[in-house]
Amino acid sequence: MTKARMGDRVQVHYTGTLDNGRIFDSSGGSGYVIYAPMEFALGQGDLLPKCQEALVGLEPGQSVKVRVACREAYGPRNDSLIFKTSKSELNPKEERLDSWRYPNGRKLPTFNPKKGDRLEIALMDGDTLPVVVIEVGGDFITLDANHPLAGQDLNFEMKLVNIL
Repeated sequence: MTKARMGDRVQVHYTGTLDNGRIFDSSGGSGYVIYAPMEFALGQGDLLPKCQEALVGLEPGQSVKVRVACREAYGPRNDSLIFKTSKSELNPKEERLDSWRYPNGRKLPTFNPKKGDRLEIALMDGDTLPVVVIEVGGDFITLDANHPLAGQDLNFEMKLVNIL
């Protein structure tokens, strides 16, 4: 049977867990739902490098377990990516032409972020930055722009489904 090599297009089912056993991602679905396997070319950067390397040499139907240290995954948590800002910076008051933008008397929903909410903030260069609300107090809000898995070691169980 053919073994997977770098450059091969493959299909893989995987489950990613944290050290406490919590599943953070899976292509295999849950309950009665079965999702399609992830399809990608080995070595093309679609998956963490250590996971891709672990698939090399496997035959379809074989499985492998891989542990990826945080520094090889999303890196350690970075305190400089936690910042406090005014709520008005995230929801600036602008000139609103309500009758033009929001027909039938509808209004914009009130901006009322809560701890744990995920937001995307627009940067001056046009890019967006995903953040998590970690504290709300008065007119200020504290946001965390670290990747949700930063600082975590990751465990993957992967099954090579097919080599295309």
